[in-house]
Amino acid sequence: MFNFDILSQYFLAIYFTMIAVHYSSVALGRKARTQQTQVHVGKALSASWWIRQTFNMFRSAILAICIARLLWDIDTQLGVIEVIYQPVTVYSGVILMLCSFFLVSFSHAYMQSEWRSGIDDDSQHPLLVSGPFKRTRNPIFKGVLLGQLGLFLTFPSLFTLVCLITGVTMICLQVRQEEIALEKSHGDVYIQYKQKTPRWL
Repeated sequence: MFNFDILSQYFLAIYFTMIAVHYSSVALGRKARTQQTQVHVGKALSASWWIRQTFNMFRSAILAICIARLLWDIDTQLGVIEVIYQPVTVYSGVILMLCSFFLVSFSHAYMQSEWRSGIDDDSQHPLLVSGPFKRTRNPIFKGVLLGQLGLFLTFPSLFTLVCLITGVTMICLQVRQEEIALEKSHGDVYIQYKQKTPRWL
C-alpha cells in the first residue's frame, strides 16, 4: 500500500509551491497588462491590512513548513495528532484540497478582468451575481476554507489546527469588510443580492 505519510509530505509541498507560483504569476501578469495592481492590502494598520498581513504570514509559514517536512523529520515538533493521522484522513484531505483549487481557479477564471484580491476602492466594477456567485456570495473564500480544512486533514497536527482556526477567523473578518465595501459601492443592488444569495451554503 502507498505510504500515506509520504503522500502527505510531497503533496503538500508541491501543492503550496504551485499555489504560490500560480497566483504570483497571475497577479504580476495582469498588472503588466493593465498597469494596475490586482492585489489590494488596504491602508496601513487598517482592519483589512492586518487581516492581509496575518493571512500572508500564515501562508508563508505553511509553505516553509511543508517544504521543511521533506528535508527533516519535524512532525513531532509540529504536534502531529497520531490518532487521526491515518490513510483515509490524508486521502480525504487531498481530495478536499484539489476541490478547493478547482473552485478557486474556476471562480477566478469566471471573474476574468473583474478579479481582484482585497478591496479595490479605486475603480468601479459590476456586481457578479451569476455562475459560482449565484449559489454563494463568496465562492473563492469558500474554496479557501475548504482548502484549509483539507490541509488539516492531510496533515492533522497542532500547527495545521492553528492554521485552520486562524484562516477561518481571518476569512470571516475579511468577508465582513468586503460586504461593507460592496454595499457602499453598489447600494440596493447588493442588498437585494445579499437577501437572495447565501453567504456560504
